[in-house]
Amino acid sequence: MSALISPMHVTPFRIHVPDEVLADLRTRLRSTRWPAPAPGPAWAQGTDLAYLQPLLGYWADGFDWRAQEGHLNTFRHFHAELDGIRVHFIHERAREGHGIPLIITHGWPSAFVELLPLVPLLTAPAAHGIEGPAFDLVIPSLPGYGFSERPRSANYRTVARLWHQLMQGLGYTRYGAGGGDFGAGVATHMALEDPARLIGIHLTTPELWPATGAGTRPLSDAEAAYVRQVQAWDAVERGYSAIQSTRPQTLGYALNDSPAGLAAWLLEKWRSWSDSGGDLEARFSREFLLTLLTIYWATGSITTSLRDYYDNRWEPAEIPAGMRVPVPAGFANFHHNYVSEGSPPREWVERLYDIRRWTEMPHGGHFAAAEEPVQLARDLAAFFGTL
Repeated sequence: MSALISPMHVTPFRIHVPDEVLADLRTRLRSTRWPAPAPGPAWAQGTDLAYLQPLLGYWADGFDWRAQEGHLNTFRHFHAELDGIRVHFIHERAREGHGIPLIITHGWPSAFVELLPLVPLLTAPAAHGIEGPAFDLVIPSLPGYGFSERPRSANYRTVARLWHQLMQGLGYTRYGAGGGDFGAGVATHMALEDPARLIGIHLTTPELWPATGAGTRPLSDAEAAYVRQVQAWDAVERGYSAIQSTRPQTLGYALNDSPAGLAAWLLEKWRSWSDSGGDLEARFSREFLLTLLTIYWATGSITTSLRDYYDNRWEPAEIPAGMRVPVPAGFANFHHNYVSEGSPPREWVERLYDIRRWTEMPHGGHFAAAEEPVQLARDLAAFFGTL
């Protein structure tokens, strides 16, 4: 086991977006230059104009950011200096007794706000009818997202090392990790970088592609079907990733300058990747969606968030063929996306992970903590409660 990292510099943080930033946002929203509507069915060529116009009207003239800001500030926010960059995180301890330390990480196009519904459920599980242990929760913002700075380059391994520093700097010697999307990749590399520190990892998406082909066992029928499903999804849904992993800066000029463009780019994914049935606001409230968008806008962090795709493509944290993650893993299979890429079979995930708990979730998609927080909290408590 590696030596405990020396104490780090941590400062309390309170969210406050300046009035002039909010005024500028409203001005830009009111003067949006709208494109013509797309022909054909709504959403078939991207974010639907008939949906976006009234939403942005509400963002400009109905949405109360100060109320949402006040709610966000009921949580305990901090900044920590890690390898010369300032990282934002929330740290909420178990309400009674000693909690299991657990760091959970969001992905793209998300932010720490996706994970906040887990805080009361996991810090005081018995009060919410959840069986299992309580947790000390650490919820960081990925580098380059929201209130976290981004270094020149950051892949899964870079962030995993930062998160080990963060947890040990907070005084934890052993801890769990979890997340979805990029957060799943980070948790995986935390286990690879320093497995002795990890109690276990819990994932909600199969972020990393395991080794297949020469030297590995043949694909099962279920695995082969899954690979075909992912390839079919890639052919019609992967355009965002192609541009973000090659020219994030070019895209960033548009999204950082236009709140309409920012909303269109992000909300299409929240609709497609969630268990929304095609109705985004049946799954997420306007206040939640606009809080997320306002964080991206007010911090000017969309371009730096896009660089996750660039850095993980061109400076990848390679996992050697045949290597498996050497800590216990739990997988909650939230696969009910509106635009689905298929559901990974257990044997596919077991190529890379030592699966100790596998749960097929009846509802919920890519944004599990925001969609089905109770289901996710129960699974986290059940998994870590057995380790």
